[in-house]
Amino acid sequence: MKLFWSYIKSIIGGVGIFFAFFALLAFSFALYGLPLNAVIYPVVLCIILGVLYLIYRFYATLKRHKAINELKNTAAELIDFVPRSGSFPDEDYCEIIGDLAKQKRKALEDSREETSRQMDYFTLWVHQIKTPIASMRLRLQREDSELSRTLLSELGRIERYVEMVLTYLRLEGSGSDYIFKEYDLDSIIGDAVKKFAGDFIMRKLKLNYEPVEKKVLTDEKWLSFVIEQVLSNAIKYTEHGEISIYVEEPLTLCIEDTGMGISPEDLPRIFERNYTGVRGRADKKASGLGLYLCSRICKNLNHEISAESEVGRGTKIKICLETKKTFIE
Repeated sequence: MKLFWSYIKSIIGGVGIFFAFFALLAFSFALYGLPLNAVIYPVVLCIILGVLYLIYRFYATLKRHKAINELKNTAAELIDFVPRSGSFPDEDYCEIIGDLAKQKRKALEDSREETSRQMDYFTLWVHQIKTPIASMRLRLQREDSELSRTLLSELGRIERYVEMVLTYLRLEGSGSDYIFKEYDLDSIIGDAVKKFAGDFIMRKLKLNYEPVEKKVLTDEKWLSFVIEQVLSNAIKYTEHGEISIYVEEPLTLCIEDTGMGISPEDLPRIFERNYTGVRGRADKKASGLGLYLCSRICKNLNHEISAESEVGRGTKIKICLETKKTFIE
């Protein structure tokens, strides 16, 4: 109905001019004493033809209006056809819209190519940097001293930062290498804990962990990254005390520490990108990426991650691993 009245408003000027011409013609015939029937008959025919033409134009406008509305739900870069109206001003607008859509497609293609080049570069860089890291690790493992243990711990942090860069690029890219299978959760946890054995010893932190004997439908590589990142944070912010790893029924993995905890005002935002919170900024230790990546990965794995914390008493990260078995390979 709104379109109908808009259409009426658009033609009312032309209709008014038509009847003004008819009145002027009738007035001229009356001045010369000519019969008005000579005017009325052709005018009636013109009115009938005009009404038919206006009806045709209305349905053409209605069809074009529907086609344009369908384009509203289409991404700009996917628009390759704009409904034409036949009028010169509208044709100019259609041409402008078409050119903008082409520019958008080109910009998107350029962005994808640039992202792909960056991904290739950083992937190559990560694999290249792993070689000297592995070499240094082998050299440090040959001796057992406080210095070598400290350097091995710092080397482990470097490895995790490198892996974080690669994980971030993979998540921001358009590709996906998720392989969903049923894995033994203890195996994934055990591998993650082994990487932090030196940190536990150096910081004199107690680890409370008993085999959970659970199977989980997930991607081993990506879930391992999440667990390692959460463990890294737990160790980083726990100066003394213990870290506990256990499962709450039915299948929620909990990693709990007795560290400094998270402020109530920071807790709702810890999974946001680049958000470090008051304590993270004060200690200069937080990048604001770790938990954000964990949140992104858990969402892609169809898991849920949440946090509970109390300042001065510690933090508990909960990863709900329940998933529907629809991706079993």
